[in-house]
Amino acid sequence: MASHLGRRPLADARRAILPAVTMLSVLACAKAPAPAAEAPSFMFVQVAEDVQADTTAKTLRLHNITPQVIFFSDRPNRIAGHITMAQYLREWTPAAGKDNLGAVPPNATLSVYEPGQPDNAITIVEIANPRLDGPDLVYDFKLVDGHMPTNGGTTALFIDRVGVGGGVGPGSPGVGVGGPGPGLR
Repeated sequence: MASHLGRRPLADARRAILPAVTMLSVLACAKAPAPAAEAPSFMFVQVAEDVQADTTAKTLRLHNITPQVIFFSDRPNRIAGHITMAQYLREWTPAAGKDNLGAVPPNATLSVYEPGQPDNAITIVEIANPRLDGPDLVYDFKLVDGHMPTNGGTTALFIDRVGVGGGVGPGSPGVGVGGPGPGLR
């Protein structure tokens, strides 16, 4: 009988301590900081009626560019919207921060619907130095992959990610630094 009594206090202590340890574990997990969410990165889309590439001057002219630039992020954020051309062009300046698009030129996919062709012409370029020329937007470019289309047509330019350190979506600082991005109204 003495051996049974010797085990019982230990068993009683385990039963009393186990709920307390469980509760402390739950509280510790509840107060642990959540892992930092990754800042969204953004991509842009520009649409034009036509395109003209000057392979000697290495310029790409988007004729009659839409005045709004589409932006979007990948999951898990799934932020999307429009910004004005002036807001987009600001992202290429030091005012947008040290990692602005002018400092780190992005790659872009040029998709052109060439009349009479069965598929869109797809060309990968690095773009730089955007400037408005009337209703057109002109970029300097470096060919990365593919070839420039021989004829123009309805054009979309898909511009690669704007990385961590900014964004244009709701609640995000502008690319680089600043207050809420233009997606927040």
